[in-house]
Amino acid sequence: MEWWDGFWATYNTVIFSIGVNAMLALSIYVTLSCGLLSLANAAFMGIGAYTASLLTMQFEMPFPIALAAGGVLPALVALVIGIPTLRLSGVYLAMATLGFGEVVRVIVLNLDITGGPMGLNGVPPITEWWHIVLLLGVTIYVLARLRRSKIGRAFEAIKEDEIAARLMGVNVAGYKLLAFVIGAAIAGVAGGLNAHFTFTIGPNNYGFENAVDILTMAVFGGTSNLIGPMIGSTILSLLPEVLRHFKDFRLAINGLILILVVLYLPKGIWDPRRIRAFLGRNAEKKVK
Repeated sequence: MEWWDGFWATYNTVIFSIGVNAMLALSIYVTLSCGLLSLANAAFMGIGAYTASLLTMQFEMPFPIALAAGGVLPALVALVIGIPTLRLSGVYLAMATLGFGEVVRVIVLNLDITGGPMGLNGVPPITEWWHIVLLLGVTIYVLARLRRSKIGRAFEAIKEDEIAARLMGVNVAGYKLLAFVIGAAIAGVAGGLNAHFTFTIGPNNYGFENAVDILTMAVFGGTSNLIGPMIGSTILSLLPEVLRHFKDFRLAINGLILILVVLYLPKGIWDPRRIRAFLGRNAEKKVK
């Protein structure tokens, strides 16, 4: 199938990016579902990417072990910084986690083992499509089960009213820390997958702009359930390719689309309540 070979050779990176971005959007969905506005996921992605890449390049570790380490190390870092940081909320938490991201970037810039400003080149292209499908599927399954569990209900209670949740006996600090750690682990694994199909990584790949992009993907699709972040990440991953012919106007059109969604769809593209209301009105019109 020559057409498929040509299509895959041209767009395989875009397809891989859709899967990785879906994982990143889900990673921040976890923290948002607990009412945490964190901008640390790009830094966690970077920690996972560098960890997995160094293990495969320097120590020739098997890819599954490298990916596992790429998820564990960001989770441990999140555990350490989350204990003091998660006492903050709202914009103060966002500023603190953004500062953490800059600290990570500066550290990476000044370490010889990470390649400094040049980053790491020649990362082995180990990632296959089924790696991304499998890990994305596992992530969706675990988060879906989590959402319907006692932990998910505690997350929702904290998001709706933290004071009321605490008065009801919910361990607010513990559940916040759990959400933060889970999001960090998912972002770290996504970073490891991404590094092993882009061949090269650098400290600027995980800075402020990337943190905002990850947040935008989740908010753009909607954070009321798992479907929204995946839709948002898919659309925003495809937009650069769809708008490629507009060249210099591509970023402006991209920004305009985001503005329109924020103005007219404040809960994101995938809002089950709005969809049910729309379907209900259509059903009523047909009956009449």
